[in-house]
Amino acid sequence: MLLLLGLAIALGFEVVNGFHDTANAVATVIYTKSLKPWAAVIWSGVWNFLGVLVGGIAVAMAIVHLLPIDLLVAGNTADGLAAVMALLIGAVLWNLGTWYLGLPASSSHTLIGAILGVGVANSLLPGHVFGAGVNWTKAGDIGLALIVSPLVGFGLAYGLLWLSKKLIKRAELYWPADEHTPPPSWIRWILILTCTGVSFAHGSNDGQKGVGLIMLVLMGFLPAQYALNQHYQPDQMRQTAAAAAQLTTTLQTVRVGASVPESGVAHAAPTDVEPAELVLSDEMRTDLATIQSALDGRTSVKQIPDSLRWQVRRSILRVDKAVSTLEGQGLPADQVAQLKSLRGQLRNITDYAPRWVLFAVALALGLGTMVGWKRIVVTVGEKIGLQKLSYAQGASAEIVAAATIGLSSAFGLPVSTTHVLASGVTGTMVANRTGIQASTVRNIALAWLFTLPAAMLLAGLLFLLLRLVL
Repeated sequence: MLLLLGLAIALGFEVVNGFHDTANAVATVIYTKSLKPWAAVIWSGVWNFLGVLVGGIAVAMAIVHLLPIDLLVAGNTADGLAAVMALLIGAVLWNLGTWYLGLPASSSHTLIGAILGVGVANSLLPGHVFGAGVNWTKAGDIGLALIVSPLVGFGLAYGLLWLSKKLIKRAELYWPADEHTPPPSWIRWILILTCTGVSFAHGSNDGQKGVGLIMLVLMGFLPAQYALNQHYQPDQMRQTAAAAAQLTTTLQTVRVGASVPESGVAHAAPTDVEPAELVLSDEMRTDLATIQSALDGRTSVKQIPDSLRWQVRRSILRVDKAVSTLEGQGLPADQVAQLKSLRGQLRNITDYAPRWVLFAVALALGLGTMVGWKRIVVTVGEKIGLQKLSYAQGASAEIVAAATIGLSSAFGLPVSTTHVLASGVTGTMVANRTGIQASTVRNIALAWLFTLPAAMLLAGLLFLLLRLVL
């Protein structure tokens, strides 16, 4: 029952994400009369669906690896279940609340805040160190992307509209569309194309967050079945076992802190450098041996005993974390590249998502796009600027949003579709010198500022409560 509830809430998050975030993609085509509302949301829903299916899982794994390792690899325990349920419920509640108020708040901020809130709350428990266990390096990378992307959206959309006004002398492009007349066909197709791009990019980025959530649920409730990729091929099994053996050999030659000259050749290690043999700790050696022995001689994950699969996952994640920390301690560039390659080969067996998960999330996001869109559309189309969107403003904001979100997905960084597009629309309003509604922009900025801490607090409290109940 808890498993089904967890899956339902995770898919519910994607449905809410659909009508909360994707409304940004259809706002421009609806307000410029390029498409009727029902046609716009169906079209956007289809492209969100496709974006999830072909967008990869890099963002999904970034979400999964944000959780503290001791919670992620705890297995079927009360703490693990409470963590997954708390972040799911907290994220959905905040998303629904901001949607009801018509605020284009970020589902990305909400989800990441919920995950960090659970991690921090877990670190408050007896036997833990405050803040320990949270993947702050990954959180920092994601936080930087969330902060920078709206600024990029504003600046590029401003610049694109300014450039178009210099190059395209068509006054009708820069004034609000006639409420009763559709735009010229060439403008209409440009706007439909940009809407398609934003919808596809949204699916490839935000859809992956749902994939990450479902994988957390499955690993929390069914660790033996989903700890490792059960569709791993025999040659992949051999490659991963060989990577563990090679990593053991490589780490025996690593010297932390050795100075590296411009030529890239390390000098002899100074006397105060930690001896090479201590870099490969007993725990890492044991974990690498566990991985190698579990995979050697076996042609599929199904041949690994159920009780051993979660242990293999735990060992891989611990080794991955230790080696990634080691990479930032002044090693030669070629050695860092080798360690990253070996880590990637190890993670291939843990970083995956079944096709049915991708399909379920794609369907939930696509269906969510087709309902509940009006509140956010009204905010984006009417309440950011003193005038309604023009053709050029809609196209400029969506071109920038599609490009920014698409590149972020390629690099495995979750960004906010809401804030990229809303900041892009604001940038076009400034460039068009039509003025902005300060109250709306202020509310969007406050939502951007408070969503992360509010989601952290809500999910953290829910985790502590659910832990007691479970």
